[in-house]
Amino acid sequence: MYCQAVFWEKSGLDGPSPDGYDGVSNMMTAKEFRFEVVARDANSRARVGDLRTAHGVVETPVFMPVGTAAAVKGMTQQMMEELGAHLLLANTYHLFLRPGHEVIRELGGLHKFMGWKRALLTDSGGFQVFSMNDIRKVSEEGVEFRSHLDGSPQFLSPEKAMEIQTALGADIIMALDECTEYPAEEARARESMELSLRWADRSQKAFAAERERAFHPQALFGIGQGGMHSALRRECAERLVEMDFPGYAIGGLAVGEPVPLSYDMAEISTEILPEEKPRYVMGVGYPHDIVEYVRRGVDMMDCVLPTRNARNANLFTTQGRLKISNATYTRDEQPIDERCHCAVCRRYSRAYLRHLFNANEITAATLATHHNLHFYLDLMHRIRNAILAGTLDDLAKELHDIEDVAEARED
Repeated sequence: MYCQAVFWEKSGLDGPSPDGYDGVSNMMTAKEFRFEVVARDANSRARVGDLRTAHGVVETPVFMPVGTAAAVKGMTQQMMEELGAHLLLANTYHLFLRPGHEVIRELGGLHKFMGWKRALLTDSGGFQVFSMNDIRKVSEEGVEFRSHLDGSPQFLSPEKAMEIQTALGADIIMALDECTEYPAEEARARESMELSLRWADRSQKAFAAERERAFHPQALFGIGQGGMHSALRRECAERLVEMDFPGYAIGGLAVGEPVPLSYDMAEISTEILPEEKPRYVMGVGYPHDIVEYVRRGVDMMDCVLPTRNARNANLFTTQGRLKISNATYTRDEQPIDERCHCAVCRRYSRAYLRHLFNANEITAATLATHHNLHFYLDLMHRIRNAILAGTLDDLAKELHDIEDVAEARED
């Protein structure tokens, strides 16, 4: 199952103090976006880094929980802070349609609007629009589509995407691109890639014009495309590097292709993208996938899997995935995962979680989401520690073995 296919889905003091501390741990304000690699894995392209933004330092590799409509479903911002999240993703498409980017600008930007003092990333809105095959029309200028809320006609161009994202005020924003479908013949993939590169250039120019209206420094990332064609992926990465973005995303993956092919396309890109700049694979993935992207030099990832799965009673554990609504857990007094130290596992039993799901209690989704996000965020700590200790290969094998057991259980 692929994450992008389902993409539809302790605040501190008021403002920074003179010394740059804003009341939240690990939160030093920055005058400009910066990325520094602080350690490398000896056996792969994996690295540990510090991503410095106007809203704090983010340690990489990092997983970004998805807050589609300026909220991670089932969670409050305080909960996300307590879980240790330092970078959230918000959805440009949804916020553009409701409540509107101008409303959010008037209210002081997305950080203030949603009460989040740590870093934010917004996508360009392109993926959601390109998912609407039957109600959108792509041209050189941009894409015409109809709102999924009321059917009203809308238009998204590189210039509009920059206007919206500047108004939202995320620390990291994305150039508008066309997400190439899978499968796509080489000619079609090249056509889409060339359009995305022209849009990347227009996004840069529009951002330069808009940035004076920004609430704080923002970093614009370019997005690589090219379908599942190695030569196109390589060419696109090379041409994006010439544009000199402060960071780069690898788009068009996790759209239905075989997972090993996705790994290959990511690796081709990271071999070319600058070592001193962050790399972001959009819309991935399962735990064993995440470690594989990290081994290939990826620094940033996002996915709705932990939150969406949680709402459907599917929990991630160190022993594999667990369907908590199953009858086998009716009298199970164990925590979800005995090796987990999250607040849910410290307090509640599997039997209680199963009861909440089967009673259709809202609390069920909140507790399950809390656990799954803790699992993913803790996984990133484990990955960073493994890179530092030189044991990343061992961790990768452990995660793959767990996934093999989970798949066998499902079969």
